[in-house]
Amino acid sequence: MPLIRPFAGLRPAAGRAAEVIAPPYDVLTTEEARVRAAGRPWSFLHISRAEIDLPAGTDPYAPQVYARAAENLDRMMRAGLLARDPAPCYHVYRLIMGGHVQTGLVATASVAEYDVNRIRKHEHTQQAKEDDRVRQIEALNAQTGPVMIAYPAAPEIDELLARCSAGEPDADATADDGVRHSLWVVRELAVQARLTRAFDALPAIYIADGHHRSAAASRVAAARRAANPGHTGEEGYNYFLAVIFPHHQMRILDYNRVVADLNGMDAATFLARVAESFSVHPGPSPARPAGPGSFGLYLAGRWHRLVIRRELIPRADPVARLDVSLLSERLLGPVLGITDLRRDKRIDYVGGIRGLTELERRVDTGGMAAAFALYPTSMEDLMSVAEAGGIMPTKSTWFEPKLADGLVSHSLA
Repeated sequence: MPLIRPFAGLRPAAGRAAEVIAPPYDVLTTEEARVRAAGRPWSFLHISRAEIDLPAGTDPYAPQVYARAAENLDRMMRAGLLARDPAPCYHVYRLIMGGHVQTGLVATASVAEYDVNRIRKHEHTQQAKEDDRVRQIEALNAQTGPVMIAYPAAPEIDELLARCSAGEPDADATADDGVRHSLWVVRELAVQARLTRAFDALPAIYIADGHHRSAAASRVAAARRAANPGHTGEEGYNYFLAVIFPHHQMRILDYNRVVADLNGMDAATFLARVAESFSVHPGPSPARPAGPGSFGLYLAGRWHRLVIRRELIPRADPVARLDVSLLSERLLGPVLGITDLRRDKRIDYVGGIRGLTELERRVDTGGMAAAFALYPTSMEDLMSVAEAGGIMPTKSTWFEPKLADGLVSHSLA
């Protein structure tokens, strides 16, 4: 069974991509999705966040939400907004955000290789979120949210992707956030075979974003395999939708933290405790970290630059040496008493796309007591953690630009 294979993608009809594509389902609240979909009857948000078409206050995990999503998908197909490729193919997907460009391959990736960790993971999943994706896949009989994956250095693949994306794209749309999404269909069987062989030669590929989607696909595959006495391994459920980019093109932004209180301390006492593990330098705002091991702290209307003491960095451990780990182990836990990053209501997370001014706003408006700006985790660190079989702390990576939902889907029928 190959690591990846072509598939007959479900795509927007010619010229309709701009009407269809939407942000990933998990980056918007229900209310934000309602606003983004207003006046856009063909937005994929009517499938990925179908609660927006039901009465306000509807539980996003209610059975009727998944049923409405299936109805909306069927409606878009019957209306000709979405059509299936006539034959299995690959697609080249290019994202352009400002001056940043990354070009990857849309494929289906092997669940079997995911299960044996050749498709490497670096995050724990949450049961409720996994269950949600399982119900969505089962209701639609399709995977509509692609998993973002990185491949290690592979010049042959880079060259093939560049060649396949040299002409006019088959789909081209700029989303309302200014990100351009372009797609080229790779129909030539010889090129498909070369891509399949080139990926099969890789020792591993690495999930960047989409751990819940891939875990859900694995669960669906296991259930369908067990229920299918004629299982052959060729069924669509044996693969999941993925977009695979060269790791050196991918961009991780900072994933920052805000805390609700100082654990009973005043600002001066808190800073004295911080100074036990960090050098503390008050300075001009904003204090954007200059490199690994440095942090920005916004407290009481003022920025401080924190630098962890070098002897406290465990260089040999790929998880423990991450900045997100160092902040947790040397400050959030021992000083603020925040030890459960997944469940403690005293901490919240702010993606770097919102900028440091959002950290100032969260503190200055009185909702939070302090904010921490982090230096972005690197792709090399992510791959090192995955290679070691480690798990990154919660909210370690924020990838930009994001993939669009609706540009290509994988029907399991």
